[in-house]
Amino acid sequence: MSPGQTAPRGAFTPHATDGIWYASYPPYVTRDIDPSRYRSLAHFFDECVERFRDRVAFVSLGSELTFATLGEKAHAFASYLQSIGVKPGDRVALMMPNTLVYPVALFGTLIAGAIVVNVNPLYTVRELSHQLKDSGAQTVVVFENFAKTVQDAQPGSRVRNIVVTGLGDLLGNGLNVKGRAIDLFLRHVKKQVPAYALPDAVRLPQALARGARQKFEPVRVGHGDIAFIQYTGGTTGVAKGAMLTHRNVIANLLQALAWAGGQLVDGEEIIVTPLPLYHIYSLTVNALAFLAIGARNVLIVNPRDIDALMRTLRHENFTAITALNTLYSALMDNDAFRERDFSALKLAMAGGMATQRVIAERFRAMTGQTLVEGYGLTECSPLVAATPLDAHGASEFDGTIGVPVPSTLVRMRRDDGAWANVDEPGELCVQGPQVMKGYWNRPEDTAKAIDPDGWLATGDIGVMDARGIIRLIDRKKDMMIVSGFNVYPNEIEEVLAAHPKVRAVAAVGVPDPVTGERVKAFVVRRDDALTVEELLKFARLHLTGYKVPSYVEFRDTLPLTTIGKVLRRELRDAELKPRKSQD
Repeated sequence: MSPGQTAPRGAFTPHATDGIWYASYPPYVTRDIDPSRYRSLAHFFDECVERFRDRVAFVSLGSELTFATLGEKAHAFASYLQSIGVKPGDRVALMMPNTLVYPVALFGTLIAGAIVVNVNPLYTVRELSHQLKDSGAQTVVVFENFAKTVQDAQPGSRVRNIVVTGLGDLLGNGLNVKGRAIDLFLRHVKKQVPAYALPDAVRLPQALARGARQKFEPVRVGHGDIAFIQYTGGTTGVAKGAMLTHRNVIANLLQALAWAGGQLVDGEEIIVTPLPLYHIYSLTVNALAFLAIGARNVLIVNPRDIDALMRTLRHENFTAITALNTLYSALMDNDAFRERDFSALKLAMAGGMATQRVIAERFRAMTGQTLVEGYGLTECSPLVAATPLDAHGASEFDGTIGVPVPSTLVRMRRDDGAWANVDEPGELCVQGPQVMKGYWNRPEDTAKAIDPDGWLATGDIGVMDARGIIRLIDRKKDMMIVSGFNVYPNEIEEVLAAHPKVRAVAAVGVPDPVTGERVKAFVVRRDDALTVEELLKFARLHLTGYKVPSYVEFRDTLPLTTIGKVLRRELRDAELKPRKSQD
């Protein structure tokens, strides 16, 4: 076993497949990383600020935040949290898109020793309510466009402290005339901020001003302390919080840097960040790994607005970008993107969902760069494997997920529990310093996911060849991936089944050239008067947009096993043309 790897729950037994992938490593990648390089993510952050003080750390809507200013504001926010009684180990929920406030709140929370609970700002009241109650968060930082959701989800939760922020916060200098104008425009002209009533909420500028006047009391945070509770459906579809420790996340950002380090130069890179930073992939790679090399991080608030995105990139000669298959497709359909000079581009990474071969081939033909694909999951902070950048034909997209990253072991487990051999399929299992501590307040689920020897069972079926290169055969059997987000049928079925006119329901994913997959619901009606429009209206009240079915098919019965379980695979594989139910 390599020095950087640990088997915290039991004895380690070598296997014939261990380490066969080292021959496929690029020459600059070492076998192991050393998480002890940083005591905590707060130590990591402070070192980055000190190294790159005068460089620009983040850019948003034409405004820049230097590392020095980021450090000052993050510490001011940490002081504010202390002033309202936030203690180490308390949970602070962050509910906002990619604005300059996110990194300030993120690192401020970590500096204070609190735990970050990342929240998708598009969550419905039901989804947010569950996450707030389950995590026990007492403090929320929310983008004002979604403050009404917090208002409606607050009853029954432990939330007592709310900080409200707007798109204009931290934009411009001095009196922030630019930021104020943007906020007024969005509130009163665009009408994008629904009315809300949070009388005890504090605006972000006031919180920072108060924190700047307070003396910060340093806290002791170590590797074993939890840094993030990152919610995921795991392998069952029940929303659970993966406990990611400071060591887990430090290890994973170092693994990402080790993998791409031969391509990147400290203080010279410009990374485009269209993926939301509350997503674990963007959080670890964009917010943390690129911070470590002093990169200029260009934040994209709304990647769906391709024209606005291109206006932002007009003055940015970016060297790296992370995006989803769907976003790369949209960018390549844009004339301004196609006409760019890509000579500075060094690294283009695809994650969050499977990359289609046609997209990878188009991208290489257009830019001269290969899309680097990998594999990960929230429970692994998230990176597990990645495509070597200059081995086994990096110039050719082959649909594999690459090889395990440094200090990581991957094995395939057969159905009988024994480890599979080379070229033998099995459930992909992971062991390494990036594997989560467990699920928040769910010891039984943790025990099911991580065995006594520290192996995390991913639920994905894969096979490893003699070079150590992994190919996924099938992923978690029922999970869908819609525009990079995990969607679990249990949640959708639970919501639709609550409609009084529904007798039974099953949800599956169907292929889509834009989003990767879309949700299709097969419904047995209790009342024949139920219409598709009525059902979808009900679904939109309780589900985030990407979870709402795009297709609905009414049936008299659903295929069942002998014990009465719905055969989702039979529905998914059936050669039926889905009837589109919405534009």
